[in-house]
Amino acid sequence: MAHTHDANIYYVPHGSKWPMVGTLGLFTTVFGVANWLNGNAWGQPVFYAGLAILVVMLFGWFGSVIRESVAGFYNQQVDTSFRMGMIWFIFSEVMFFAAFFGALFYARALSVPWLGGEGDGVLTHALLWQGFEPAWPTNGPAAVGGTFETIPAWGIPLLNTLLLLASGVTITIAHHALKAGQRGVLLFWLAATVVLGLVFLYFQVYEYMHAYSDLNLTLGSGIYGSTFFMLTGFHGMHVTLGAIMLTVIWFRCAKGHFSKDQHFGFEAVAWYWHFVDVVWLGLFVFVYVL
Repeated sequence: MAHTHDANIYYVPHGSKWPMVGTLGLFTTVFGVANWLNGNAWGQPVFYAGLAILVVMLFGWFGSVIRESVAGFYNQQVDTSFRMGMIWFIFSEVMFFAAFFGALFYARALSVPWLGGEGDGVLTHALLWQGFEPAWPTNGPAAVGGTFETIPAWGIPLLNTLLLLASGVTITIAHHALKAGQRGVLLFWLAATVVLGLVFLYFQVYEYMHAYSDLNLTLGSGIYGSTFFMLTGFHGMHVTLGAIMLTVIWFRCAKGHFSKDQHFGFEAVAWYWHFVDVVWLGLFVFVYVL
């Protein structure tokens, strides 16, 4: 197909198998992890099979888009569509985390006080949970999962906050270097962003291992354990995806794929990374500090 630099021509991509492959991979991964968590032995290999499908999808879909971009199929109209699509995608992610933060706030500010006898929970407290103290953190009136300890905010969580804030600075420097045509500076600071993200993930894995082995803080630790791992775990998944995208962008920059004026692929990943940074600030305050 000819290049589409003409503003009146809109490139329509050919039929792609990658959305279906991605759907299959996501379903297999979630199905596997759900069964793994519920004690089914075959859940673990199914989970890893789903991850393998997702990796294949990422390589294939990224490659298709990169080849189309390098071939010159994208013009200003396509660029505008990409920007609108990325904005809506990030908005959907905002609503995704809003739902989980909402679950945390509902449990902490409403459910737990009601179970303790406040407001509409007087009868519930008197008939079902006499003696329950509505304190946070809690594993619930039935003490699900046994007693546990929380992770102090001013240790690893604070360090991870500083790491992500620093990564927001490094990717901004890399962006300015790209617009200034400083390829070496761009590659250095973009690599620094990836390294900071990977160090963040290392400390989060260490934190999880410490929680499970030393603090008895697990997914089974009542409402606190559920909300803690749900929020921090999904955020860690987003950091992992962001680090993968940044790595792909680094290799594209090394090959000279972006110019000063045409580099939305870089900008899209930078937007996503800044979103991940902002979400973590909310997590640090509402999950660890308060």
